[in-house]
Amino acid sequence: MNLGTMYRLNTFPLLHAGFIHMIVNIFALTPLLERFEAEHGSLPTLLLFTGPFGLLPGGSYTLIERFVFRSNTAVQGASIWVFLLLAAESIKTYKQNPNFALGPYNIPTWTAPLIVNLFVAVLIPNTSFLGHLCGLAVGYLWGLGYIKFLVPNEKILRWIEGKLNLLGRLPHYVSVDQKTYGRYGVLPTTAAPRPVPTLAPLGSTQRLGP
Repeated sequence: MNLGTMYRLNTFPLLHAGFIHMIVNIFALTPLLERFEAEHGSLPTLLLFTGPFGLLPGGSYTLIERFVFRSNTAVQGASIWVFLLLAAESIKTYKQNPNFALGPYNIPTWTAPLIVNLFVAVLIPNTSFLGHLCGLAVGYLWGLGYIKFLVPNEKILRWIEGKLNLLGRLPHYVSVDQKTYGRYGVLPTTAAPRPVPTLAPLGSTQRLGP
């Protein structure tokens, strides 16, 4: 890795060992990526997955391989994005449902992608446990909100969308204003709940007859 080959940190998820490898990753990645795009917008998704979401896990993997394990094992494939998105989803699920039951044990929900990574490393040959772990780390950071600053300002995004007319030119494009969540999640509501109507006797309750 040098200055002339640093583009590999952003392009390695696009390369695959074969057709089967590519198809499996596409089927695993597509629903997760579609949900991420609906929540954050098409342009932020494009910027993140062509930039930091390749650079951060790829760079951390390269540094650990080179300076910790003193090795030079190459990796490729979009599975690192799959585990990144799984980690981000597990954080959201953990906030709603902190544990899931596995027999007599209550296991924290956020650990589910770690368990999946362990099973994948054991059952599927030629998979990188460390590479997937680097993707999980970035996904956890994103889910916890520590790297939300990587998304450009919404004013800049709106200017680009308007200048290029992306909403009109691209089918199924999700603009910044159409996304499910805001920049820092769903804003809490301060509206007071409406009173529930109750049945009450009509008229006076005074007895009129003898």
